[in-house]
Amino acid sequence: MHQVWGKLLFMHWRIEERELRPLIPQGLKIDTFDGTAWIGIIPFTMWDIRGLPPYLPAVPGLSAFHELNVRTYVHCDGVPGVWFFSLDCNSASAVMGARTFYHLPYYNAEIDLEQHGNKIDYSLSRTDEPPAIFEGSWSIGETVPFSHPDSLEFFLSERYCLYSEEEGDLYRARIFHQPWPLQKATMNSWESTMIESLGLKSREGEPVLNYAESLDVDIWAIKRL
Repeated sequence: MHQVWGKLLFMHWRIEERELRPLIPQGLKIDTFDGTAWIGIIPFTMWDIRGLPPYLPAVPGLSAFHELNVRTYVHCDGVPGVWFFSLDCNSASAVMGARTFYHLPYYNAEIDLEQHGNKIDYSLSRTDEPPAIFEGSWSIGETVPFSHPDSLEFFLSERYCLYSEEEGDLYRARIFHQPWPLQKATMNSWESTMIESLGLKSREGEPVLNYAESLDVDIWAIKRL
């Protein structure tokens, strides 16, 4: 399918591999940068959602919604990708579809995103179990150069597949997009229990932040590994 992801904030913290290991299938190796794993909270919105190929027209009511995912980074057979601990969405049909066809841990949630100039306010309240909330406000800063392969920004953002698991089987779905057009960001305020809802400890310290205004993305069907 084709999607546009936008109004997207990357929030990342260092985390020890041993904290994540019980939550990730043994067939996946946890990816590290500077000796540690990383965990991220990624709030954003998406639009222009439609099937391909060929491009199908967008379906009213199913072509745009808000989402937030909690994730880390893994690889299998040398292919780096994303492992999602949770994905919250304000579209029940999208939640059902992603659970069924991509075996991803989607949850229903009430989500609101508002933008005033260069400031974005984002709020989420999960309506499934376990409960979780996110309230955040951030300001968008200046554009930064495209990240190079040895940089932390590249490690945290340039991922071109996702992994999932169902009944002991691992799956991979390929993703294509141009390099992320990153911008700086500053948190005005935030409160979250997204990481804590996984049974993990709260992260200490300020997150590493990056913002992206919009990016066209193509996602292929999953394949069993």
